[in-house]
Amino acid sequence: MKADRPLDCLVAGEANADLLIDGIARLEFEKEKLAADMNLVLGGSSSIFAFNLARLGAKVAFAGIVGDDFFGQFVEQRLRWAGVDTRALQRRPNVKTGLTIWCKKGAKRAGITYAGSMALLRSRDVPDAALRTARHLHVGSYFLLTNLHSGAAALFRKAQKLGLTTSLDCNYDPSENWDSGLRGVLQFTDVFFPNEIEALRLTGCRDVERAAGELSKLVRIVAVKLGASGTIVYAQGRRIRVPAPKAHVVDTTGAGDSFDAGFLFCFLKGASVEDAARAGVAAGTRAVGAVGGTAAFE
Repeated sequence: MKADRPLDCLVAGEANADLLIDGIARLEFEKEKLAADMNLVLGGSSSIFAFNLARLGAKVAFAGIVGDDFFGQFVEQRLRWAGVDTRALQRRPNVKTGLTIWCKKGAKRAGITYAGSMALLRSRDVPDAALRTARHLHVGSYFLLTNLHSGAAALFRKAQKLGLTTSLDCNYDPSENWDSGLRGVLQFTDVFFPNEIEALRLTGCRDVERAAGELSKLVRIVAVKLGASGTIVYAQGRRIRVPAPKAHVVDTTGAGDSFDAGFLFCFLKGASVEDAARAGVAAGTRAVGAVGGTAAFE
């Protein structure tokens, strides 16, 4: 890793908007229901991560694709407001920016996603110039980035050859295949951030401890996110368990992405893996105290 590079982290992934609708008991076709509240916020695992990492104080750039439309403008404005360098964020005509509508009632929520621009990113859309000025490469929502799958391993290999460390958050696999070349990418991944469900599905294990152990054979560091229970981290044979403090949960959107941001902010400063894990848990806990994935970091 090159300490003299001006950019702490280059984030490559999806950027979209989230429309949060609160107070709907149940949606039914042919009927109109009233909501108690609504918020338009920055969405997308990768873009939420980039926003929050920048707000923690890191120098961050984002490579991704949005449409040349209202939501694309909104995404770019929010990232730039956080201090993220958006020169590698492409706004393409004749493409619609991705949008997720979350309907929430109490602790329950349901989402509808229009992928739009979310899956368009390819490895060639990640500029070599940006890689050469960065110390770290992070990719979020791997399974959603279907156009990236064929070139992802080569991208991560290139990043490591250029002296970058790398990290990956896969998120849930909508296809339920739990592959898409992921294991090939993990060969060149320094830090892997699955949650408990993802770790179990990826390994076929029934126990999260065993799943974390299996994944640790593939990467240098695996941090399995356990929500309100904190995290289990395996790092080069060491097992670290960090519990989460009790928190008043307003919204869990972006909690996992915030964990990633907190972890990597410390990791990139040279902190121990245990301290990075504690910082990740603290950031994830902070995130659930506000509506949307970024509000707690504004």
